[in-house]
Parts: sequence; C-alpha cells; structure tokens
Amino acid sequence: MKRNHNIVEHAVERQTIVANIHKMMANLTTIKDDGEFLIHFEELVVDDKSWHVWNWPQGVGLYGIYKYYQLTKDEQALKIVTDWFENQLLIGAPPKNINTMAPLLTMAFLYEENRDQRFLPYLETWAEWAMSELPKTQEGGFEHLTYGPENVEQLWDDTLMMTVLPLAKIGMLLGENRYIEEAKRQFMLHIKYLADRQTGLWYHGWTFEGHHHYAEALWGRGNCWVTIAIPEIIDILELPTGDGFRAFLVETLNAQIQTLVANQKDSGLWSTLLLEPSSYEESSATAGFAYGILKSVRKGYVTPALKASAEKAIQALCQEINADGEVQKVSVGTAMGADLDYYRNVPITAMPYGQSLVVLAFAEYLYDFI
Repeated sequence: MKRNHNIVEHAVERQTIVANIHKMMANLTTIKDDGEFLIHFEELVVDDKSWHVWNWPQGVGLYGIYKYYQLTKDEQALKIVTDWFENQLLIGAPPKNINTMAPLLTMAFLYEENRDQRFLPYLETWAEWAMSELPKTQEGGFEHLTYGPENVEQLWDDTLMMTVLPLAKIGMLLGENRYIEEAKRQFMLHIKYLADRQTGLWYHGWTFEGHHHYAEALWGRGNCWVTIAIPEIIDILELPTGDGFRAFLVETLNAQIQTLVANQKDSGLWSTLLLEPSSYEESSATAGFAYGILKSVRKGYVTPALKASAEKAIQALCQEINADGEVQKVSVGTAMGADLDYYRNVPITAMPYGQSLVVLAFAEYLYDFI
C-alpha cells in the first residue's frame, strides 16, 4: 500500500474483494464429492469435501465466513453459518476426534454472540472430551486422532487449528482456566517438536514412537495452520503485551514468517513444499499465510515491511477464483506422508477450506479500507 497526498492505493480494490467473497461463499455451499475423493476405511467412508458434512474442512469454512461476518455484519454470511449449524443439530454430531472438533470454534463464537443455549452442551461435552478422553502422546500431547487407524503417539501441526483453538475459546467463554492452560501447553509442546530451528518453518508431524518427523516435510498448508493459529490464540486468550507466553508465540511466528516471505514465488503464491519451488503452487496455504501475515502486521507482531508479501498473495489469489467462485490450485486433505513425493503428488480439487481460507484472507485484507 502506497500513500501519496492522503490517497491510499490498494493492491486490490474493495469492491473486487467483496464480490469475490460473495462468489466464493455461494460456491462453498454447493461443493459435493462425486465419489472421486471419498476416503475409504474398513467400515467407514469419509467425505472431506461436501459442505453438508461435519468435519474439519467445513469447520475451517465456517470460521472463514464467520470472521467475514464479524467485520462486515454481512447477513448472507451469517445465514450460511447458522443454516449449517441448524442442519447439523438435526442430524446429530459425528464421532469425536481432532478434526471433527474444528466446527466447535465457530460454534463458540456464535454462542458468545447469541447465547443460543442449544450450543452450550456441545461446548461443554467436546471440551471435556479433549481434556479427558482424547488419547495423549508422551508428554501429554494431543494425539492426532482422526477417522481410520489411530495415529498413535503422533503430533501434527493441524491439531492447533482444529482442536486447541476451540478448547481455548471454550475455556475463555466458560471461565474454565484448566482448558486455557491446556491450550497453552499444547502450543508449547507442538512448537517444541514441530518447529524447525534452522528455518522457523514447521514439520507436518512428529512421532514419539520413532522420534522422527516422517518425511521431514515443510508442507505448505500445515504451516499455514500455524500462521493462522498463533495470532488467533493471542486474540482468544487476550494475552497482554509483556506476557511471557505471548512473547514466546510472537518470536516463533516471526521466525516462520521471515522464511515464508523469503520463499514466496514470483507469482505471489507459495509451493506446497515450501522450500521446493519446483513443487506445485497451492492456494489454500497461500491464503492462510496472507491472513496470518496481514493480521500479524495489523496487531504489531511482525514488521510492517512484511505486508507487501501478503498483498502480493492477495493479488495472486484473485487470479485463482474462477467465474463460478471456485478457488483453483487447492490440494485435497493430506495425511502424513512417508516421503516428499507423497506431498508432491497430492491431487488438486475444489475443497471447502480452499474457499474459506481465501475468504478469511480477503476479510482480513478489508481492514485496509477502514
């Protein structure tokens, strides 16, 4: 953004951002899996793509749209979120795991706003499940339990976004300090085992069974959960300047973002393997980075000079939204890979979190016009 004689020049105009948000929201609610990307386990078929499902892609989608609503009070955005919850309350909640807890973050924000008492038992029950029943790794980490085989003794960077942020928000809402302290501990433990000391980037996962990082993948979308989650946890817990935990988080975030900015591609996007420019460009990770960098600049967590990188990403993402509001270059849900070729070959398709992460980034960009 350049300032000249009190005129502000933006990378993308406000009307373009808002129009794209509305196109993406409309598209998001119609996404369905035709069977190509269903995940088959022995007695279970998991749909990570369709909007009507209660799982992590939809949870991220809800949060992106709700954050846009918070800023703009756009009634269409609120209706999409509330309609989703109304439908799911009729269907009933799925089995509890790390990923299915993701919608509880938006549910907690909705409860804070409207005090819908139907939400309270969900918030209480799921938070207690995370505290008491969710399997723990050595040192008490949240084991990345999902559908299918148990990920025994595994820490994944996704966990912070999907389960720890909801736990923290519920703790603040209900005045449960043990939830808050557990959320802090999970952040510190995941930083201890997943943050790469050399680059500041994050490995996708860690296992206590073999004491290794699997493929040692510095994977894009996994890293973007961190770029989002650190500014969010500071906000959710209302950590003041001078707080030691806040300082630790900000230092961790700066180390990651400095390396991200240095490895952004000329197009404005990031590669799915962040230090491998030959791996394909990926939009959902790019959107998560844009959001995290923009918010971190706005909040004073990182230097304002880094904002240009996020603006470049916003411009690039505008080019990846087609006429139907579908975000292009989004990789499908990604399990833990044994080698880097696994990440290089993850398929691309329209996914709820692709739409919603771009909505999230664009909503944060709207602060430029305030």
